[in-house]
Amino acid sequence: MLKNYVKIAIKVLLRHKLFTFISLFGISFTLLILVVITSLIDHSFGTMAPEKKLDRTLSVTMAKLESTKGGLWTGPMLSYWFHNKYVKSLQTPEYVSISSFHSPIITYNGNERLVLDMKFTDGEFWKILDCKFLEGKPFSPEDVESRNPVVVINEKTRDDYFDGQRAYGKMIEADGTNYRVIGVVKNISILRIMPYADIWVPITFHKEDLNKKTMTGSFPSFFSMILAKDKSDLTAIRNEFQQKISSFEFPEGRFNSLTVEASTYGEALARTLFRSEEGKVGPLILILFILMVLFLLLPTINLVNINVSRIIERLSEIGIRKSFGASSFTLAGQFLLENIIITLIGGAISLILSLIVLALINDSGLIPHAHLALNHRIFFYALIICFIFGIISGVYPAYKMSRLRPAEALRGGRE
Repeated sequence: MLKNYVKIAIKVLLRHKLFTFISLFGISFTLLILVVITSLIDHSFGTMAPEKKLDRTLSVTMAKLESTKGGLWTGPMLSYWFHNKYVKSLQTPEYVSISSFHSPIITYNGNERLVLDMKFTDGEFWKILDCKFLEGKPFSPEDVESRNPVVVINEKTRDDYFDGQRAYGKMIEADGTNYRVIGVVKNISILRIMPYADIWVPITFHKEDLNKKTMTGSFPSFFSMILAKDKSDLTAIRNEFQQKISSFEFPEGRFNSLTVEASTYGEALARTLFRSEEGKVGPLILILFILMVLFLLLPTINLVNINVSRIIERLSEIGIRKSFGASSFTLAGQFLLENIIITLIGGAISLILSLIVLALINDSGLIPHAHLALNHRIFFYALIICFIFGIISGVYPAYKMSRLRPAEALRGGRE
C-alpha cells in the first residue's frame, strides 16, 4: 500500500511541475546556504588540524584597557612583556606559547615579488599545534633562545620561492634577515587565526623591544596559547591566571583598569559580540540555533502557501476519491507523504549542490588555503528540521482537506 502511495505522490509532483520546482528550490537553496555557513564556522573554529587539541586549549587574545582620562581600548593589543610575565609564568598548563599575529612582508625570488604573511613565535608553538611537516622539523625553544636564524615555511612559499624544489637547508630572505629553512608544513587556512602564516620565525627576531615594560605592543601585537595537561585543568588555569591579574600593577601611568581572560575560541567570540566580560557560549549557541530555525521557516511558509494552492486545485480529485470511499485519514496521509518526498528530494539536491559549491570555493583561492568540507552532522540536523517543517507545513492543508465532504469538494470547497 505504501508503495502505491509513493507512486501516486511522485505522479502528482510531476504533474504540477511549477509547484514542485518552487518547493524544491526553496528547500534545496535554504539547506545549501546553511551548509556553506556552518562549513565556514566549523572550518574556522572546529577541532581539526593543526588545532586538534582545542578541547584543552585556552588563549589570551582580547583585552579591554581603560585610561586614567576615561579612554577605552579593546582588542588584541597586549604586549609581549605582559604575556611573558602573566601568561608564560603559569604553572598549571602543560605548555604556554607566545606568538605575534601574522603581518605581511615583501621578499623576492629573483625578479618575482612575493608577499608573505610572517608570524613570530616560540618553540612551544609547535608542541601545542599538530602541524603536518612535509620536510624537516620545527625550531626548538633553544633555537629561539639562541636566536638561531632558522625558519619554517608552508608548502605554498616553498613552491613560490624555491620553484617547488626541496627547501630544507636552503636560505630565504625575509624582512631583511636571511634564514635557513629547517621545516616545511602543509598550508594552513587563513581562517585559523592562531596558527596561520606563510612563514614562521623565532620570536626573538622581532624588531620590537620584547623586554620593554608596556601594556600594549606594536601592531599586530601578540597572543598566548595555553595547553592544559587535561581538560579538567582548564578551570584551575583560569583561576591561576585571574589570581595573577588580580595583583596586577600597571607599568605605565596612562591605564588604570584591565579586563582580560584566558578563554576558548567560543568564549572570546561571545565576549566580543555581546561586549560582555563573561563571554558565555550558551547564549551564542542559542542565538545561532534560533537564527537557523527562523531561516528554515522560509521554505516552510513557502510550502504551506503552495500546499494550500494545491489543495484548492485538487478539490475535484478529493471529492471523487471521498465519494469512492477514501477516508480522511488516507487522504491526509497521502498529502503528508507528498510533502515528505519533496523534502527528501530537496535535501538530496542540496547535498549535491553543497559539494559543488564548497569545491568551487576551495578551488577559487578566495579564502587562502581553505579546505571547506561538508559538515555531515549539521547537514543531518538541518535536514531533520526541514523534514519536520515539511510535515508541519502539510498538517494544516491536510486537516482542511480531510474536513471536506464529497459534495462540498466537488463544488470547489463551497457549500
